Amino acid sequence: MARSRWREYWCDVVSEGVEIRLRRPGGFGQPRGYFVQCNQSECQYVEDNKPPCPLHIGMFSDEIRALEETRSQRVSGD
Repeated sequence: MARSRWREYWCDVVSEGVEIRLRRPGGFGQPRGYFVQCNQSECQYVEDNKPPCPLHIGMFSDEIRALEETRSQRVSGD
């Protein structure tokens, strides 16, 4: 997956603007799928897209759809 661009987002948990991007976990033994990464390493929810963290992969649904379409075209040889 090509590196996703950072985008601005107002986070109510830390009460400030943060930057977020779509990521895929890397490495063996990690869950497959997507993850929304935040640039706030001090936040206690930074590695966990679960409440009260407001981040979720639905925020990147268009990007995920485009990535999956590209992947399926590559596999089918179109």
